Amino acid sequence: MTYTALERLLHKVAFAAPQVQRAAADVEASLFRAGTDGGAGPPLFVTGLPRAGTTALLEALAEFDEIATHTYRDMPFVAAPVLWDRLSGAFRKSATLRERAHADGVMIGYDSPEAFEEVLWRLLWPEKYHDDHIELWRAADAAAEARAFLLSRFDRIVGLRAGGVPGARYASKNNANIARLELLPDLFAGADIVVPVREPLEQAASLWRQHRRFGALQAEHPFVAAYMADIGHYEFGRLHRPFAFGEFLDERGTHDPDQPDYWLAYWIAAYEAVDAARARLRPLAYERWCARPRAELGALVEAVGLPRGDGFERAAARVRPAPPAAVDPGLYDAALVERARAVYRALLTD
Repeated sequence: MTYTALERLLHKVAFAAPQVQRAAADVEASLFRAGTDGGAGPPLFVTGLPRAGTTALLEALAEFDEIATHTYRDMPFVAAPVLWDRLSGAFRKSATLRERAHADGVMIGYDSPEAFEEVLWRLLWPEKYHDDHIELWRAADAAAEARAFLLSRFDRIVGLRAGGVPGARYASKNNANIARLELLPDLFAGADIVVPVREPLEQAASLWRQHRRFGALQAEHPFVAAYMADIGHYEFGRLHRPFAFGEFLDERGTHDPDQPDYWLAYWIAAYEAVDAARARLRPLAYERWCARPRAELGALVEAVGLPRGDGFERAAARVRPAPPAAVDPGLYDAALVERARAVYRALLTD
């Protein structure tokens, strides 16, 4: 999104310290009742490494009346969406669409669903975030206070965006939740976790391209770097901090994020973790979903308990064809290619 000077100032105030978001959440709680008084359905999490259609899937799910998400209108007071909705109503802008910074054809506006949930996780577990990596969340990290805070935020999003729809559910696309596959099912009973899985060489190549793109963008525009740091987007560029999957951190000395092999090795580490947790989540084949959206979306909504109605038709119409495969396997180490393809096959084998 394009920010005016005043909006940038407001953003800096909102993210000046974690206590600002916490204070806003406290003020909201004192002024406004809970969004649905606990009547929301279990949350639905879309996660995985970027560049596998997670944004497109969230946009499709957001077409259902029963789904509520964060949108760009929640910035910068993500922890207090109802309070900010009331305060910003007088100067709300129209939802003009423009291509997002990834330059990938995805058009966004103020009402587009987006991943701002990471702001909440950083408030609750700041010790997980290190200068050069981010720890994984384990079942032992579950805490009743953190669960109550997150559920109250999710509930307010449902009340704000799907008020009156029985059993409406909060949904997020938070790529960082791939680091919480052990925790999420224990923290949120009945939650659904969907992980789009893309052909690994294609996804690794896309990650590499975006890493270089955002590195240049963040160097040229300091506010872009500050914005992405504030909302916890460490996927690419100068801010990149990998999740501590398996032995990946120990192996980083052999890989350079400016080279393609790094991203394929990272893909392997991440999706081996997904495969280990697959009994508690639902992999979604990216290429199959793009090729036959109605069939794949139909199976998905049945699995997560969403109805097949007008929302389903709108969602299916949003799906775009997958870009043509154009990656030379010779770009990568042959052993990494073999290992990645084995993980990919295992994930998509019923």
